Amino acid sequence: MTILLPLLAFLFIALIVGAAAMMMAPAGGAMVEQRLGEIRGARVMLGGVEATEERRDAVMKAVKRLGRAMPAPQREVGKLRERLIWAGYRGKEAIVVFSGLRIAFSMICFVALGTPILFRPNVLIALAAAGVGYVVPGFLLARAAKRRQHRIRLSLPDALDLLVVSVEAGLGLDQAVQRVGDELAAAHPELSEELRLINLEMRAGKERSEALRNLGERTGVDDVASLVATLIQTDKFGTSVAQSLRIHSEVLRTKRRQRAEEAAAKTGVKMVFPLVLCVFPAVWIVTIGPAAIKFIQVLFPMANK
Repeated sequence: MTILLPLLAFLFIALIVGAAAMMMAPAGGAMVEQRLGEIRGARVMLGGVEATEERRDAVMKAVKRLGRAMPAPQREVGKLRERLIWAGYRGKEAIVVFSGLRIAFSMICFVALGTPILFRPNVLIALAAAGVGYVVPGFLLARAAKRRQHRIRLSLPDALDLLVVSVEAGLGLDQAVQRVGDELAAAHPELSEELRLINLEMRAGKERSEALRNLGERTGVDDVASLVATLIQTDKFGTSVAQSLRIHSEVLRTKRRQRAEEAAAKTGVKMVFPLVLCVFPAVWIVTIGPAAIKFIQVLFPMANK
C-alpha cells in the first residue's frame, strides 16, 4: 500500500503533464490559418473586449483539445447528448466541450488538493477530489436541463392560448407556430426557440409530424410530448385544431394547478426536518435550560453531602 499510493500519484501527475502539453501544443493548421489571415488582410484584434474574446477562444480550443484527447465513454455518449440537448446545448462539439470541462475540473481539483497550494497534500484526498470533480459537471448539467424543462412546462399554457387565438383568427398551423414563437421571444425564450426550430425544419423539407416529434425529443417534457401527439392526431384525422388546442390548454392548466397543490401538500413534510434539527433544540434550550441549571445547582450539593 505504501508503494502503490506514490505510484498512483506519479501516474496521475504524468497524465496531467501530458494533457497540459497536448493543450499547449500548436495545432497543425494553426500556422496555415494565420498566414491566410495575413494574406486576406485580417487585422490583429486589440483592446479589452477583443483580448477577452481571444482568451476565451484560446480556453475553448484547449478544452476541446482535451475533450478530444479523453472523450466520453461510448456507453454514455447517447445519454450525454440527450442531456445536453435538454439543457439547450445543441452544438456539434457540445459533447467534446463537456468532456474537456469535466476532465479539466477533475485535474484542477486534484492539483488543488494534491499539491501544497492550499492545504497539506494528501494523495487519497486528492484522488477523491478528482473523482468528485469528474462527477460534479454531470450533476450541474442535469440540474440545468431540469430548470429549462421546468421553464418550458410553465410557459406551455400561454403558448397554447396564443396558438388558439392565432388559429381562430385564420392562420394555418405553421404560420401560427411561427407567430407564437416570435411573440414569446421576450417572455419565454426557451419555448420560442423550440417553436422557431420547428419552422426551420419544415422549411428544410421535413414533414410536420417529424418536426413535431423532434420538438418532443428535444425538450424531454411530458406535456410537450402530449401536445405533439394531439397535433399529429388532429392533422391525421382532420379534426378542428383550435378546439383540440383549447381542450389541451385546459388540461395543462389543470395539471399545473394539481402540481401546485401537490407541492403545497409536501411542504409540511419537508418542514419537519428543519423544525426538528434547528428550531426545537433552540426552544428546548430556552425553556428547559434554566430549569436544568437550577436542578443541577440544587441536586449536586446534596449528592456531594
